[in-house]
Amino acid sequence: MARPKSIDPQQVLDAAERVVAHVGAARLTLDAVAAEAGVSKASVVYDFGSKAGLIQAVVERAVERDNAFNREASQGFTRDAVLRGRIAAAAQPFPEAFQPVALALCAAMAQDPQLRAPIQRNQAEILAEIQSSAQQPRSALLAYLALEGLKLLESLDYVQWPAEQRAQLLQDISALVDAPPPAN
Repeated sequence: MARPKSIDPQQVLDAAERVVAHVGAARLTLDAVAAEAGVSKASVVYDFGSKAGLIQAVVERAVERDNAFNREASQGFTRDAVLRGRIAAAAQPFPEAFQPVALALCAAMAQDPQLRAPIQRNQAEILAEIQSSAQQPRSALLAYLALEGLKLLESLDYVQWPAEQRAQLLQDISALVDAPPPAN
């Protein structure tokens, strides 16, 4: 009979995020993650295989968390629920503590197409879902692009909107969802 697993992979991923926030993804080491998580390096290797596998798992977990957060925000919307949920979710900016992690992961993804793959798949799925369920697909696409642009500018720390202005921008993006599509 196999021994029950005593190391929580989520605990290791939490530790990996802390290390990434502190030193960046490029300088992350399995030793540093193991020490931060209070586990052996062998345990980290057993669960994630390599540094690349660990960083991949951090990215995939971030995608899963973001999707869950947005799905929850979409509850209660009947029309264009996917997009309206994402707009509602954006009313809460990224947690400040996650920003260094997001920046470091973006830098790592710029260098590694395999790390970008989960984000690319996720974006393709979101775009397809928005397009297939929107009453005004072209307008919904423009709204989504505006929303993601706002979020990207913030997550890369290029712009931090004052709360009132940010709320107005989200309201304007929301209005795009119902707007007639632009003329060709």
